[in-house]
Amino acid sequence: MATAASEVTAKRARRPPLAPDAYERALALAAVLLTAALIAALAGGHGRWGHIPPMVWAHILTVTVALVLTPVMLLRPRGGPTHRRLGRIWVSAMLLTALSTLFVQESRPGHYSFIHIFTVWTLLAAPYTWWTARTGRIAAHRGSVRGLVTGALLIAGAFTLVPGRVLGGWIWG
Repeated sequence: MATAASEVTAKRARRPPLAPDAYERALALAAVLLTAALIAALAGGHGRWGHIPPMVWAHILTVTVALVLTPVMLLRPRGGPTHRRLGRIWVSAMLLTALSTLFVQESRPGHYSFIHIFTVWTLLAAPYTWWTARTGRIAAHRGSVRGLVTGALLIAGAFTLVPGRVLGGWIWG
């Protein structure tokens, strides 16, 4: 009698990896551009690094891991052991990024901003993303990844670069 895990493994072995489509290539490019903007912001603010709380640095670190892995995950072959390992790291980075935002309230201490909506979404969607992959629900997994990358990484990331926010101030001076 086969176990559920061995059945999922057998399905994975038979399924050819999905090639990235135009939207996933665009998401990968956007992640690269946002990573470049993050690096530019960090370089521009290097003189003020000492004024940044450790939790903000933790947030920047975890989101950087997710951003750097995003194009790798979207453009490389999928379904193999490397994709699964990197996927676990990516989901963990997304969860840690979301959790750290609960302690990041730089613009208005004691208050959450509209950008924290992505926190709730990520805390729900990241485990769902892992679960859909684990149970072989590839279409749902793909949709969940696309949603997280689009909203929690790219849209939320773009909002961190507006003037008045820490990174926005560093990049725009």
